[in-house]
Amino acid sequence: MGQQKTIPLQANSGWGPIAIIAGLFFVFGFVTWINAILIPYFKIACELNNLQSYLVAFAFYISYLVFAVPSFMLLERVGFKRGMMTGFWIMAAGAFIFVPAAYTRTYELFLLGLFTLGAGLAILQTAANPYITILGPKESAARRFSIMGICNKLAGIIAPLLFAAVILRPTDTQLFKELGGMSSSARALVLDGLAQRVVVPYTVVGIILGVLGFFVRFSSLPEIDTDQESAEVAAITSGKKHILEFPHLVLGAIAIFLHVGSQVLAVDTVIGYAHSMGISLPEAKAFPSYTLAATMIGYVLGISLIPKYLSQLLALRICTFAGVVLTFLIIYTNGNVVLFGHHTHISIWFVVLLGFANSMIWAGIWPLAMDGLGRFIKIGASILIMGLSGNAVLPLIYGYLADRYNVRGAYWVLLPCYMYLCFYALYGYKLKSWRSTKRLSME
Repeated sequence: MGQQKTIPLQANSGWGPIAIIAGLFFVFGFVTWINAILIPYFKIACELNNLQSYLVAFAFYISYLVFAVPSFMLLERVGFKRGMMTGFWIMAAGAFIFVPAAYTRTYELFLLGLFTLGAGLAILQTAANPYITILGPKESAARRFSIMGICNKLAGIIAPLLFAAVILRPTDTQLFKELGGMSSSARALVLDGLAQRVVVPYTVVGIILGVLGFFVRFSSLPEIDTDQESAEVAAITSGKKHILEFPHLVLGAIAIFLHVGSQVLAVDTVIGYAHSMGISLPEAKAFPSYTLAATMIGYVLGISLIPKYLSQLLALRICTFAGVVLTFLIIYTNGNVVLFGHHTHISIWFVVLLGFANSMIWAGIWPLAMDGLGRFIKIGASILIMGLSGNAVLPLIYGYLADRYNVRGAYWVLLPCYMYLCFYALYGYKLKSWRSTKRLSME
């Protein structure tokens, strides 16, 4: 067998490896954004309240917190490509867990399947994101992240619509209305049939994920050699003994936590919010796709404007400030509009526009947080991936507030998130030493 091709830190390997990573991000998005339809689906099929239904997001994304550091250890031991193969196989196992979960209509077993899917994805994300930063100039990293984002969100547009087409039927609206008047045995029989609709799609997903594991293992994707680093990066990391000595990374992980939580809220809650405004589920299922389409518009603008007309840092600042403004508009605006054939409350479209505000935040944070990590890049990536657990925590907070108050007022949870992101975009990314933070706090 030939010698494994490797690339050093800050190398440029052209568009071939980037195309492979882009394909992987499409797969990541397809598996991830199905949650937008699973939340209202399980709420009905398993008879859940708002808080319980958002355990879908919690079970899926909390695995990022649990498995981020083990992912780093796995990549250290077996390398990036074998690590990604393992990640795909773990995800396949999670998809197959849905089969017994559906036949027994056991919500806890569904959550185990989601947790296992998330565990595999944590490994894949820990491996894939450093490639995007390294495979090209640092100044244009946001452009490459935008390309990955388009692939991810394109899958996100397709997945809920395709999945809804498989598991939801035109007669379901009337069926859901009749559930309350059914006897216990009749309702249980209907709900059993509803839960079993996921068996075929998740069996297919499991098979595809297993095959993809073999593909990525034997693909032309090079390994990343973290033992070789440029003289500039070596000078920055000289004297650093552990990853927590990089404050811009730690603060960046917090920013990732809040950003992804805000992003998933915009996608995963919009169906429930639209439904609360009197829109049926078959009609409301389109709104996550609108939100992700708004995100893709932001990505296209990023690719077109960065870095020639707009720096990735300025794009980050614009998007974080837009998030603050849109949060207030969601809470305070009133009135109805007709758009894309939907007669809706205007605040629903401001939730959709959060997709645009979120578009360049990940792409802006990641290269800033990973800057100058050198030989710490794998553990640094795993720390940032831990931030993806924000997808688990913030939806639960939203669900709690929605149950306690109302689904609209619960969007207040977004305000502190976007305010912190503004802080990181303006100041936090500059901190390369904790001593500088102490000195500045005394001035």
